[in-house]
Amino acid sequence: MPNSQRLSAPSASCRLEWRPSAWLIAALPVLGVLAALSLLLSGFPREVTWSGAVLALLWGVRESRREAAKPALELELDGEVVKVDGQAVADFRVFWRGPLSFARWRDREHRLRSLAWWPDTLDAASRRELRLALPAQTPARRRRSVAP
Repeated sequence: MPNSQRLSAPSASCRLEWRPSAWLIAALPVLGVLAALSLLLSGFPREVTWSGAVLALLWGVRESRREAAKPALELELDGEVVKVDGQAVADFRVFWRGPLSFARWRDREHRLRSLAWWPDTLDAASRRELRLALPAQTPARRRRSVAP
């Protein structure tokens, strides 16, 4: 029929921005404090607990600053072509763990890169848009239900 519309495209194009999560930036120092408290309340000798507690606090603050300093990235998914900050990437995969989304890919130098979207950086509508724009991924092989 000449007037009929095509119901769906093979994959829709999508532009998303990744930025560091404020939740993660706030959680890392809290984890450092909790780690320091757990060391102080443990039965280890005083020298070990105080030095470990200071290291745990410094780790939490350092990781929080490191996360906050990461630059924002722009992802563009258009069919089978995926671009990160305007550069085409290979082996782009997205994994889902509840409201968290994890992306992995290889850049031009074949280095493995990854990022995570937290719920404060990728809302439900954007998660849906990302799912619809992804290239088809091969499903995992199923186990046989009976012996061969």
